Amino acid sequence: MRLPFFVYGTLRPGEPNHDHFLRGRTQSERLARLAGAVLYDGPGYPYAVEESGGVVHGEVVTALPEAYDELLAVLDELEECVTGDPRSLYERVARPVTLGADRGAVRAWVYVAAPAVAARLRARGSRIEGGNWFDR
Repeated sequence: MRLPFFVYGTLRPGEPNHDHFLRGRTQSERLARLAGAVLYDGPGYPYAVEESGGVVHGEVVTALPEAYDELLAVLDELEECVTGDPRSLYERVARPVTLGADRGAVRAWVYVAAPAVAARLRARGSRIEGGNWFDR
């Protein structure tokens, strides 16, 4: 599936990983929010943890068609996301995200905390109230 990506932390515009990994590889970036998740400080980078009632704010990034496969591989590596590896920090999951100003929903790839990481964060992590990395 060639889905757009929902980014909510260091890949957002103005953050260091945005220019390094996304510049020149995207055709659009739109404000969006992910329902059913809360945000934790990593430290240094955030984790979305799936939890009902929460909302995480970010952007939906649509890759240039010719850059999609490369971008997917680069982001999986950045997020230390290896399917089936219990040591992974994140899992890449397809979730609906709502575009800014309630302009409908799209299905996007979201990097959420892997189960072991999510359990540690719930037990002793630092939650970012309001779900916006910029407000930490």
